[in-house]
Amino acid sequence: MSALLQVRDLLVRYDAAVALDRVSLEVHRAEMVALIGRNGAGKSTLVDALSGIVQPASGHIVLRGRFAHVPEGRQLFHELTVDDNLMLGASRRADRDTSWVYELLPELTRIRRQRADCLSGGQEQMVAVGRALMARPELLAVDELSLGLAPRVVADLCDRLLQLHRTEGLAVLLIEQNARLALELCSRAYVLEAGRIVAEGPSASLAQSAAVATAYLGK
Repeated sequence: MSALLQVRDLLVRYDAAVALDRVSLEVHRAEMVALIGRNGAGKSTLVDALSGIVQPASGHIVLRGRFAHVPEGRQLFHELTVDDNLMLGASRRADRDTSWVYELLPELTRIRRQRADCLSGGQEQMVAVGRALMARPELLAVDELSLGLAPRVVADLCDRLLQLHRTEGLAVLLIEQNARLALELCSRAYVLEAGRIVAEGPSASLAQSAAVATAYLGK
């Protein structure tokens, strides 16, 4: 079966520095895949390359479906309302009906008229997810879902992602420093270190790996 996303031998440089060194990975339809690694490993560079924000020096990216990106730090327009932020995620003016996103994420309904600068961190992350869903993606890349959020808020956001995955068939690429969370949530994972994939496979197997457990799970 052809993958929804295929990345082959991706090389990204920032001047003389190599950020990604021949990285290859893939995500299949309706699959949840984690990309874990420490800060500075190249995780955000990879998703920025998928989104066209950075230009690879070489390699190939093949997407066989609609793609959306939840950026690190949410990056909302704080002077706009929640509803306005959601509409900005639509790929066409004709697709700006936000009602279906409120059905998927009902917690946003009561704050839809609030400005984004009045929201909690968890609410901001929910809006960022909703904005990405407005593009009707088949693959959603989420960069640092848990960053700066309380564990209870993170757990709720993870439940929402799982619900979308199970009910809508949404494929997810979860980019996370929190390896324990990522390996529990996703069935398969890649480990990125210094711009290179150093391990990949079923999440359960990686969690049992001595090298991964010591480096990322505190065992």
